[in-house]
Amino acid sequence: MRLPLRSKARLLWRMLRDPDVPGSAKAVLPLVALYLAMPFDLVPDRIPVLGEVDDLLVIALGFGMFVLLTPRHVVERHLAACE
Repeated sequence: MRLPLRSKARLLWRMLRDPDVPGSAKAVLPLVALYLAMPFDLVPDRIPVLGEVDDLLVIALGFGMFVLLTPRHVVERHLAACE
């Protein structure tokens, strides 16, 4: 998906509110938020650069998983509306 960051955020918000998106896909986002809120990380934040990169990686993988678990026609419908 080659969209500006603002359009990607709009796409994710639209898909999150869509009843056609399965609950398993919607469950990924709270898990990402829970990981970010936890006091422990895979790589501790006190390690320069790597401590923040693991958080960004979890966010990117979580959003990617959210899109992958959503049926393709639903993603395409919302993608067309965001362009």
